[in-house]
Amino acid sequence: MRTIVFSGRNLKELLRDPLSYIFCLGFPIVMLLIMTVVNSSIPPEAGMTVFRIDNLSGGIAVFGLSFVMLFAALLLSQDRTGAFLTRLYASPMKAWEFIGGYHLPIILLSVIQSVIAFAASFVIAAAEDVQMNVGRVLFALLSLVPTAVMFIGFGLFFGSVMGSNAAPGLCSIIISAAGMLGGIWMDVESIGGGLRSVCLALPFYHSVRAVRSIMAGSTANLGTDMLIIAAYTIGAVLISIIAFRKNMVKDNR
Repeated sequence: MRTIVFSGRNLKELLRDPLSYIFCLGFPIVMLLIMTVVNSSIPPEAGMTVFRIDNLSGGIAVFGLSFVMLFAALLLSQDRTGAFLTRLYASPMKAWEFIGGYHLPIILLSVIQSVIAFAASFVIAAAEDVQMNVGRVLFALLSLVPTAVMFIGFGLFFGSVMGSNAAPGLCSIIISAAGMLGGIWMDVESIGGGLRSVCLALPFYHSVRAVRSIMAGSTANLGTDMLIIAAYTIGAVLISIIAFRKNMVKDNR
């Protein structure tokens, strides 16, 4: 109950932030439209399918989720800067309850953002006469939840160990890395070499590949991808709880 009450307060804070509306409502649609225009300018003989709407939709959904990391880092770091959390440390809430209270509203924001991305994809797919399966989209939305939790966990970790000025900068670097190394803008499989190895070692590529596999009706690598995402998600949540608990102990001295 304490977690739910605290999450309600955090939801109100997110709704007051205009960035929430820009990135949640506008970002997926703008990116889909831009990449669709880019795809239309690529000659068919090039054989590039990364920007085709049924592949692009999953990549944009994952890329959009990377921005919730920024929301999480900003919300927590600003609460620390304003001494809001210092006052709450006197309450009986545990560190994991605080972290849960930050997670819940941002997960809701993530789901809304993903739904908007796929809804816009359906409209574009209809205009381009590309078939998208509703059942596969629903499965893809479900598969994105662990990725959202992972990005939120990393954001809360950065918000716990950094100030409100430093945390957004580091989040921006990771957002760029997620876009480049996640295979959203390029075909990682065709590159090979050391870059492919780096992509396979990070969760971003597996998140994108899992969604695209689901959209294509394939489960060849889905189990491996989801296990790697789950491992990173658990790690992100744990380090965020540990870092938050350390702040609680330090501030209560």
